[in-house]
Amino acid sequence: MVEKQEQIMKHISKELGITYKQVKNVIQLLEDSNTVPFIARYRKEQTGELDEVQIRNISENWTYMQNLESRKEEVLRLINEQGKLTEQLTKDIHNATKLQQVEDLYRPYKQKRRTKATIAKEKGLEPFAEWIKQLPKTGVISEKAREFINEEKEVTSEEEAIQGAKDIIAEQISDEPVYRQWIRELTFRKGSIASAAKDEEKDEKNVYEMYYEYEEPIQKIVPHRVLAINRGEKEDILRISVHSPADEILKYIEKQEIKDGQAIVKELLTETIEDAYKRLIQPSIEREIRKELTDKAEDRAIHIFSQNLRNLLLQPPLKGRMVLGVDPAYRTGCKLAVVNETGKMLYVGVIYPHPPVKKAEEAKQKIIDVIKENGIEIIAIGNGTASRETEQFIADILKELGGDVSYLIVNEAGASVYSASDLAREEFPNLQVEERSAVSIARRLQDPLAELVKIDPKSVGVGQYQHDVSQKKLNESLTFVVETVVNQVGVNVNTASPSLLQYVAGLSKTVANNIVKKREELGRFTNRKQLKDIPRLGAKTYEQCIGFLRVTEGDQLLDRTSIHPESYKEVERLLKQLDVTIEELGSEKLRNELTSLNIKETAEALAIGELTLKDICDSLVRPERDPRDEVAKPLLKKDVLQLEDLQEGMELQGTVRNVVDFGAFIDVGVKQDGLVHISKLSKNFVKHPLDIVAVGDVVTVWVDQVDLKKGRVALTMVKN
Repeated sequence: MVEKQEQIMKHISKELGITYKQVKNVIQLLEDSNTVPFIARYRKEQTGELDEVQIRNISENWTYMQNLESRKEEVLRLINEQGKLTEQLTKDIHNATKLQQVEDLYRPYKQKRRTKATIAKEKGLEPFAEWIKQLPKTGVISEKAREFINEEKEVTSEEEAIQGAKDIIAEQISDEPVYRQWIRELTFRKGSIASAAKDEEKDEKNVYEMYYEYEEPIQKIVPHRVLAINRGEKEDILRISVHSPADEILKYIEKQEIKDGQAIVKELLTETIEDAYKRLIQPSIEREIRKELTDKAEDRAIHIFSQNLRNLLLQPPLKGRMVLGVDPAYRTGCKLAVVNETGKMLYVGVIYPHPPVKKAEEAKQKIIDVIKENGIEIIAIGNGTASRETEQFIADILKELGGDVSYLIVNEAGASVYSASDLAREEFPNLQVEERSAVSIARRLQDPLAELVKIDPKSVGVGQYQHDVSQKKLNESLTFVVETVVNQVGVNVNTASPSLLQYVAGLSKTVANNIVKKREELGRFTNRKQLKDIPRLGAKTYEQCIGFLRVTEGDQLLDRTSIHPESYKEVERLLKQLDVTIEELGSEKLRNELTSLNIKETAEALAIGELTLKDICDSLVRPERDPRDEVAKPLLKKDVLQLEDLQEGMELQGTVRNVVDFGAFIDVGVKQDGLVHISKLSKNFVKHPLDIVAVGDVVTVWVDQVDLKKGRVALTMVKN
């Protein structure tokens, strides 16, 4: 068992390009119930500084290989029970590194539903099939067939006997793992995937027009096109087929099966091979290929969504500002919400600046009053229905007012989902759904992470084909991203909502709620130790979560930092050695002392790892460091652009709203986000847009083309 586990670890090490020692240590840490964020942050000595993604990859590979091993054992047992397990077959199964290989090897022994071949075997035609496979040079096939005519077994003619034998051979050929592997690889290399229109009338907006007559090599088809044709097929608009190099495949099987060209059964076997391929092999290989293409395309789409979500969650907070949130609408009016510097709601209201009500003057006066009465510094406008009209309305007011108030368009994707949720009802029981939306929009500007964790990650509007991929895989991946970001940023235990706390390493929903209940009892936590008294927060959970929970303005100053309490004694010894008091955290004096510190010698003297010591030093220099502070701040605006204002070649600043396989969508302040196609992202070849841009980036673009009729803008990041 130990030897087998070592083999698996060596395989993972080779597969991921990570040392065996790192893999072994990570697996040991995971098996000891440690969380990925905790391992990445506080066990760097054991992992050699692997990040969360690398640790998760090891974990996933370990699970896959464990499942593979248990499937191998199961298959060996099932074949052995049939008395058909040979030494070679055992070796082949043990050597398989993929589940597909194991299934291919098991295929000939799998209990099948009644097929043409099993019926022929029941009729006693297996010996006849074996005779044909021996490639006889003499004799007459029909005479041999006559020996197997048997009224009782329902074999009434030579033709029936021959057909039955052919069915048996065809199934044996189709079950041969070596053939299947070769055919699968060749079809991948030389085959193509084609789509044709099945029912154009269902495609009202001509979304799938380019796929009505379409063909592309399997090797070259890009992930988003795979998902597009899959969706077209699902909606019954397209018919999809795989074209394989059939002649080459048939020649290959003939060469393996008909070793003697003089055999009297040559013609019969040629027909059987064609039947085996077209009836049995081709359809299943096509299904396997399409499944593999879909799996890869889904993984790609999920990866892009995850990257976009990560960048969105890491948007810098605009801390300490008085914000007016506006949820735009026509008929029902624009809902307003004022939140103070800490995100507390102070006011909600509604204005009707647009048709059909159109009380523009009244609305204008209300906005001016709200700005002046609350000392508003910034206005957050949701990007939904009536967004641009509301933007124009707000921009005109700000122009008239003068002063320092600016505005920003906030991506409100998912705000309505949050507003109608139990969580929002609990938070604001007396508000209407739209009023809750306005509060959410305002808070998204102040602290995007704290607000976005309240909604299902799938609803944040930075995905591509998210409804066409495995929802289980998508949820797991997005949840992992949220957890990673929350733990990298850290959480103020005295202000965090249960929604935010439940993403902290080791904490469940129940424990997160228990923390908030305890906080309400205490007023606020004054040190990390108090969390040991939380119901259901045991010693292991405390170890996992505590480094990511911050207590500001408490009685232990190190609780402000990301230093784990397990290292506090060493930190106190370090400060004593440097002749610095704990009150001097983050001071110039401490920074200077740490700059000249010999990390290697000090780590040895303190009996801690060098990597841990480096992290401790960083935390002492910047006690409340937030990685989001290093990201470019969002673009604040005071005026609005119309689509008609855009001219080709015009230079603009914009914010990246979404990144997809074929480019990036940029908000340049007109009604529609403009698309920078992948070919216009850089002068150099771009493998994927994510290599160049990320959600939230502020970029310089130039107008490439404007289509007023379709309301589209094509942009470029390459200056002419």
